[in-house]
Order: sequence, then structure tokens, then C-alpha cells
Amino acid sequence: MTATATATAFGAGAQIVCDNLVRIFKSEGVEVVALQGLDLLVQEGEVVAIVGASGSGKSTLLNVLSGLDVPSAGVARVAGADLLTMSARDRVRYRRQTVGFLFQQAMHNLLPYLSASENIQLPMTLAGVPRRERPERAAELLDLLGIPDCGERRMAQLSGGQQQRVALGVAMANRPKVLLADEPTGELDTQSSAEVFEAIRRANAAYGTTVVLVTHDPLVSEQVQRTVGIRDGRTSSEVRRRTEIGSDGGEALIAEEYAVLDRAGRLQLPREFTEALDMRDRVRLDLETDHIGVWPDLPSGAETDGVPGEGGRGEAGPGEAGPGEAGPGEGGAR
Repeated sequence: MTATATATAFGAGAQIVCDNLVRIFKSEGVEVVALQGLDLLVQEGEVVAIVGASGSGKSTLLNVLSGLDVPSAGVARVAGADLLTMSARDRVRYRRQTVGFLFQQAMHNLLPYLSASENIQLPMTLAGVPRRERPERAAELLDLLGIPDCGERRMAQLSGGQQQRVALGVAMANRPKVLLADEPTGELDTQSSAEVFEAIRRANAAYGTTVVLVTHDPLVSEQVQRTVGIRDGRTSSEVRRRTEIGSDGGEALIAEEYAVLDRAGRLQLPREFTEALDMRDRVRLDLETDHIGVWPDLPSGAETDGVPGEGGRGEAGPGEAGPGEAGPGEGGAR
């Protein structure tokens, strides 16, 4: 492969690359396709939230990226590691050194009979970190996560939010390149959720760790720069957020929502859009100079105002945005 081809390859330079990723489960003789050709790129140092309905494939994606599950087909690559061809020994090393995992239930990451510091040091021991370095690194993490005085306490002496931050310390103990979190604030109250999310952000800032987290919590999903929606085993939408300085010098948060066009050219229209216009089975398309118009397939003999070929150029038909107008899924200031 030439240098030019390598540079332009899909996902070149990305920390996480999923290309046409498929995961099929067999349950009682029935095949269930949990991931149906999912595409996703995450750059180094990003904090990305994954959202979607129950059964959409969010947790399956995290399990694949963490090395807990093996893809059925496609490409899944994290920090240069190929998750399809990885040997069992390499998979153990990958889970120990490359990724950290934070569960919804903090105690899945913790041993109740060890102190907070001892829990954080345990992964270091397994990774071969010298004995003298472990207490110092554990203390550094506890301080970073906002619980420096909890090092000698056991889990029964900590609140739920403190336990989750210790669990985060365990996940970050070996300074992984990627942190994966499955509903990390799902069992916490509002204040504890804010403290845990702030701890995740501090870890991201301090170590440059890439963070991918599954969440239903708006406190989390609306505070990251990028939120990816999954529907029916594919990435379907994406919200990107940025801060702009207005003419008055004040800051405004701008959130723009997009539909995801995958590598096969597939586009999932928002369900509320298709239901509003009664779009089913097939639609009509029209290529304009700067956009694509989408119309419902009208029954024979029905009114055709606004259908391609009937309306004037530049007029916005159902499901279409004219030049300069907000199209489906575009957001404004929030």
C-alpha cells in the first residue's frame, strides 16, 4: 500500500476505529444481530457520549471495545490493537494496559475488604508496576479524583459517589489510553453524578485519556463536545457542541445535530420526521446544487405539490431544507 493510500485510509490517525462492525449472538438457536455494520471514529483525547434506546447496541459496542467480547465481522481497532485478530494473551494485556473499564455498579471494580488505596494499587501489581511507585500513584489518583482523604477507608465507609470515584481510580490505575464507562452515573444522585463526571473530565485533562461513555443522563450527554446516537445497531445521529463568543463578549453554547451518513451511504432519518410525513418503505430523492431533497412516496393520483419535478427550484418541499434554512436535525444555541 502506498503512503498516500495509507494516509487516506478510513480512520487513519483515530484512536478508535469501527468500520462496518458486526456482532451476532445466538440465543436458543436464533441469531440476534446486535451491531449491524456500525461505523465510528474517536480521536485521541476526545470525550464522547453514546446514547440510544435499550437494545440499540450501546453496551455491545462497549464490550467489543473493551475486549470482553469478540466482533463477528468488520473492523474494530483501538490504539492500534486489532480486536478481531487478537490472541487470548494479547487480549489480557490489552485489557490490563490499553483500556480501563468503569461499570455502573462501582463494586464490580472494587474489593470490599481492601482500602481505597489498596484497590487502586491492585491493577498496578498485576501490571508489574514497582512496589515503591504504587502508593504514590494511588495517592495522586485519589487527589485528582477529589477524594484524597479516602485512601485508608474501606468501601463500606464510603458513599456511593466516593465508591464510584475509587472505581474510576482503579480503571485509571495503569494510565490506559482509553477509558470506557457504562452508565457511570446511573445509580447516583444528582450531586454525586456531577462529582463523578467532573472526576472523569479531570482524568481526561490530566492524562489525555480518550473517554467513551454510555449514558442516559442528560447531565453527562449534554456536557461533552460530541454525543453519538445508536439505533438498531448502527450510528444514526451525532450532536457536536462548541462555545462561541458573541458580539457582547458573552459565551454561548452551540449544539448542532446531524444525521450520520455511513460508509455505505446509508442514512437513518429521525423517526419523528418520518412519522410526521408518513414516510414508509421508500422515498423520493432530488439532488440540488447544495442539498438533497427527500419526499414521501405519494400514492398514484395524490396531490404532488412540492414533489421533485413539480415545485420550483429553490422551494423547500416536505423533508427538505432550502439554501440557508435549518435542515432536519440542525440545532441552534442551547
